[in-house]
Amino acid sequence: MKNNTSPVEGPDGLVYTARLPLSSATLNYLATLIRGHLKKIGSRWRALPAGKIAGIVLAVLRCDQRPGDLAGGNGVHRTTVTRWVREAVSLLAARAPRLDRALKKIARTGGGVVLLDGTLIRTRRRTGTANRKNYSGKHKCHGLLVIALTDDRGRLLWVSAARPGRSSEITACRHDKLTAKLRAAGLGAITDLGFVGLDDSGPDADSAVITGYKAARNRPLTRGQKLSNKALAAVRAPVEHGFAHLKNWRILGKVRTDPKWATALVRALLVLTNREVSR
Repeated sequence: MKNNTSPVEGPDGLVYTARLPLSSATLNYLATLIRGHLKKIGSRWRALPAGKIAGIVLAVLRCDQRPGDLAGGNGVHRTTVTRWVREAVSLLAARAPRLDRALKKIARTGGGVVLLDGTLIRTRRRTGTANRKNYSGKHKCHGLLVIALTDDRGRLLWVSAARPGRSSEITACRHDKLTAKLRAAGLGAITDLGFVGLDDSGPDADSAVITGYKAARNRPLTRGQKLSNKALAAVRAPVEHGFAHLKNWRILGKVRTDPKWATALVRALLVLTNREVSR
């Protein structure tokens, strides 16, 4: 019996095609940004057209495809795909809304409250003492803390800078001076029990942060306080939907790159998420 070891027809290696669960409007938006950037910097040639580059970048962000795999299927080097991704992320992150502008926009449209919450974005565990600050004792894993604001429908308005996982949510909000900016815009924030103590206003001032009631060991909650917590939980549900839309981008499943790049990444995904949700 003859052993046939001749290669199969086609290019070296196995190549497959897959469909991205994104709209063509998002692809065209990113491709337009890339074309404008190339024109601005005077780049006369790229290995692939802007539309193809945008598709590769979205595949990395949405499906967490490895740059090396996409590079082999498109006839370019892995470092080229990585450079395209970082370039596109920088372009998108520059269009993320600032905190004060986002709050003023809500106030102009007649909104009275925003929804506030935090989430942990898992990162790869790195060796050395420099990565110990990224370990979250609350979640028992390494990650980065991100604070976000949404409107009453769950649309993301703003995300904070990514901070080490050991940071508390209250500390992150105080670093961004969130309560002062809420009062300046005439808005209030509804949040969970993890933010109890964030609002340091006096007894005569209007509260800028609305939380539920927290039980103590010798002071159980009354029936009215339990009903109040239940009502606040129902109002807060859209902010969880907002985080779910953001984490549909699978690259946030576990960030493998430099944590310093995570802030630009999250803000870029905020822009893309709003494009997808509002289409």
